[in-house]
Amino acid sequence: MKRAILSCNGLDKPEGSVAREVAIRGADATGSEIICPVLLNRAPARYRKALSESSLLVVDGCSTRCATKLAARLEAKVERKLLVSDAVKASGQALEPTLNLGPNGTALAQSIVDELLRNLNPPPVAEFETPTEYLVVTHDKFEFRIPVVDYVFNENDVWARVLDGVARVGISDYMQQKLTDINYFDAPRIDAAVEQFGELGSLESAKAVFEIISPVGGTVTAVNQAVIDNPGLINEDPYGAGWLVEMKLSTWPQDQELLLDPAAYAETVKRKAAEE
Repeated sequence: MKRAILSCNGLDKPEGSVAREVAIRGADATGSEIICPVLLNRAPARYRKALSESSLLVVDGCSTRCATKLAARLEAKVERKLLVSDAVKASGQALEPTLNLGPNGTALAQSIVDELLRNLNPPPVAEFETPTEYLVVTHDKFEFRIPVVDYVFNENDVWARVLDGVARVGISDYMQQKLTDINYFDAPRIDAAVEQFGELGSLESAKAVFEIISPVGGTVTAVNQAVIDNPGLINEDPYGAGWLVEMKLSTWPQDQELLLDPAAYAETVKRKAAEE
């Protein structure tokens, strides 16, 4: 896939200098063309061919998001948006108060590029088949499905399915119905190490915020981008297309001892539904 990078100018803030460095290093690492925002604004025809043939990586220094706004005005096809000021907060390291990149700024620029490359070239997604056989728990007018084969659950209504040392993780049908329409998935970062019963991001609906408690310990290897783009997939298909993350397992035999099989989880759902 051909890519191009549009970055803010980086002339008046340290964050802008980092954004410019991210664009240069990112272009070197991905073979992308760098698009000058000034020329793009004044003479967009100059980059018409590049924008029509390439996916755009947009790098903004601060929350003003000049590059993002320019891309939106020109209706460019944006693949990824990067915001340096958010990366600064996440890193916990202040930038040097100068427009010349210091050690902190240089290290931050490289870490942003490294994470970008991981996201652009994710590991292959494991081949998990959609379940076809379910236990059904009925309560009043509601029915809650629980896959019969290969799924395990924790008490926090999060499931795991294991294949070749990798676990796919999602939330149960019971929980997605309880949350109602899910509108946001705050995903963990790729390569994040998470212990069993540690936090694995969160889901938001109009009704509640739900912290995802990991049923297994391991390292996040994939995030379901389709769910980030359309969180409603979780409501539509919680055990199939609505999966959340995949993890390389680190403590699976021990983790399994603390999880519920489908029949045991069905009893948990019956109890929880009766208590509401």
